[in-house]
Amino acid sequence: MPVRVLSEGAGPDAQVPKQLTRIPISLISMNTDSSDKMFKGKVVRKGPLVSLADDNFIQKAVVQEEDSQPNMSSINIVLLGSLAKDFNQAVNQGDVVVASGFTVGKSPTVHKDKLHPFNLLLSGDDACVYVSRPPPPPDPRSPPAMKRSSALSAEVSRATKAPKYTYVRLDDLKAGSVVSVYGVVVFFKQPFRSRGTDFCSSLKITDQSNQKISCTIFCEKLEDHPKIFQIGDIIRMHRVKTQFYNNSIMLVNTFGFSVVTFDGAVGGPVEPRTSSRSFHFDQEDRRTVEELRSWATSQALLPQVPTIPLSAVQPKAYFDLTCQLLAKAPIDTTCMLLRVWDGTRCPHTLLKVLVEPNMTEGPSSFSTKREELIANILVYDNHVEVARQLKLGAFLRIYNLRAIPGSSKVPGLTSSQAEEVDHLAFHLHGGTAYGRGIRVLPENSPDVQELRRVIEAFPDDGELNDSELLEIWSTPPETPPGAETVECSTERSCGHDIQPATLSELKRSDPGRVHHVRVRLRSYEPRRLHQALKLYCSKCTSMQDVPDDELVAGLFSEASRDSRPCGLPPWALSGQVDVPGDSPGSSTRALGVHLSTQLMSEGKTKELIFLAGSTLEETCRLASGYQNIVPVRSSEGHLTLLDLSAPFLFRGRRRYYGCRQCSEAALREPCAEGVELINQEIIAEALGVQLLQFILLMKLELQDATDTLDVFLWRDAELFFGMSAEDVAANQEAQDSIRQMMDSLCPPGGSTGERPWLDLCLTVYQAEGDGGQNQTCYQICQTSITKPSSTPSDPA
Repeated sequence: MPVRVLSEGAGPDAQVPKQLTRIPISLISMNTDSSDKMFKGKVVRKGPLVSLADDNFIQKAVVQEEDSQPNMSSINIVLLGSLAKDFNQAVNQGDVVVASGFTVGKSPTVHKDKLHPFNLLLSGDDACVYVSRPPPPPDPRSPPAMKRSSALSAEVSRATKAPKYTYVRLDDLKAGSVVSVYGVVVFFKQPFRSRGTDFCSSLKITDQSNQKISCTIFCEKLEDHPKIFQIGDIIRMHRVKTQFYNNSIMLVNTFGFSVVTFDGAVGGPVEPRTSSRSFHFDQEDRRTVEELRSWATSQALLPQVPTIPLSAVQPKAYFDLTCQLLAKAPIDTTCMLLRVWDGTRCPHTLLKVLVEPNMTEGPSSFSTKREELIANILVYDNHVEVARQLKLGAFLRIYNLRAIPGSSKVPGLTSSQAEEVDHLAFHLHGGTAYGRGIRVLPENSPDVQELRRVIEAFPDDGELNDSELLEIWSTPPETPPGAETVECSTERSCGHDIQPATLSELKRSDPGRVHHVRVRLRSYEPRRLHQALKLYCSKCTSMQDVPDDELVAGLFSEASRDSRPCGLPPWALSGQVDVPGDSPGSSTRALGVHLSTQLMSEGKTKELIFLAGSTLEETCRLASGYQNIVPVRSSEGHLTLLDLSAPFLFRGRRRYYGCRQCSEAALREPCAEGVELINQEIIAEALGVQLLQFILLMKLELQDATDTLDVFLWRDAELFFGMSAEDVAANQEAQDSIRQMMDSLCPPGGSTGERPWLDLCLTVYQAEGDGGQNQTCYQICQTSITKPSSTPSDPA
């Protein structure tokens, strides 16, 4: 239950998890990391409960921070879903509440109610509200009523307090039951892709009974799998099912499964590893972990040497390596090169792997001293997919790495690289035998802290440090493989007859004016250029990020699970379409489609279909064969559009989104009479959807001899790059072209003096900041990137 009512007179802190820290209202902003924060205050206003749809509610309340003055010490909280319904039933005006698991959003009513410029949004399983109310004054005339009230409060408190779990010893497991267990890991494999859509983890655990139990865990998301780093780690699993397999008991995850792991070292911090932001952990759990640690140490279950440094590696050995990733490059489709170091030097001559610089993600070379400490690791087959996801600068543990002596050739490079003899090569073979795999270690890991200490002792020599590696090299190469460097400059198209100004003069100018400047580009954001794409509503002027595929796929998956029959509108005809599998030889799947009778009569069967029950991947595969696809779902016996967080329309590779605030979405037949081409505007108008526009938004740091200045590139971004944001969203070539242009204006790793001079037109204006205060802003306008006929000279 997301709203927890405490007994009368009990403070709301009584059952709040200890890991949460209280955040003052003055520190709440869009940059607030609320994962371990709570906000405490008194409910001074409680709005009505509004029903949006079946079992979907919203409620707004105003909470005033304790011991503070009104207005800016009060903040709006917005509750969604079942949490809103529970809050409405359990919370009264005047109650003191503690909110956790919230996110922070801009308050659209800040000018009207004069409260905090941000609000707290609470929804989903992680959000929770703890509430207490002052005890009623004693009434000596009605003691029975007081007893009944106390009994009721005690009953509510008992019903809502943290659950009590019972853990079963491994030798007491019986087949066919759902249990919760603790254990010490004696074997594990990193999650690997199963034959279906899930990842699979395999491990074996034991406890003081000395019974060894195998466990198999299937989860769609990698972050839901146990975070096991080495043998001897402690694991706690809730709601696992026992079953017989090969004449022995094993454990598999079932509905409601959750898992937490701990380091197994005696004396180490008892810090839970889990992707969940809310989980039960008390002193009894801490005691259980400590007892298992001591027992495992006495049984010598922990490896004597968890990992081996490069300085201790011996030929022909299999070992685990803790290291930092410096660079990586693809070798072929089944092999990838990882360049790593651990601050120590291998005593053996290591295999050199030569790759083209433009194929390398990260620095292509290092100083001579650091090169002596870097190991080249070749990872194969299923581990290539994991390696592609790794961010440079990350700390890794590579399991079951093999040191191969003697003659070694690098796959895919035999034509350009000679055979090397008597060199030691490091290979991570395919498969998951012996726990083979790669794991990213968290920053707070004791092993990472020790590795940092060793690495930081290495002399810098002016090379990139860890934070710079993460910032600069955590994205794919900005120049695609094989692409040529395009030399670019800029030109103004404004026609203003004004003298160029310096940046220091510009900063002293009044808003509302236009200026010409001659500058260099010092830096720009975002470095991941796909994040520059935004969705803009011309009606309410709101701006939002483009939803990522994971979110969209989740909305499609949720919609496809509702297969209940529903009534069709009178203008629709139903049928089926076969979706081919994602690989040759795989089976096809039949999906329901609905078509317009008018379009059918005109023979335009492929111009528009309404598709039900599909996944995102299936919709994208079908989009190549139909001009317009509108995803639909069954809801309350009717056919409706999907939630507008997902695209409401697919046109080939292009996706179109609608504004949730301004749309009045309903499933209606588009009017195609006399229309040669049914486009997104016609479909959006028919469906009552306010079409969102793709835009490009970037922040550029300019520099001249006098100063630096942050400016925005937005309204004229399409003129600047010479392409539409809609094309950039759908076309990889357009995205690559922008990367090339930005690399030319601001070369990665190049000094400012090597960058071209840019002639820009800037407009100065005032805008409202996050705190409601006016601030001066600068925006590039009426300027475009060009290929100059000659290199511009340095300004006098």
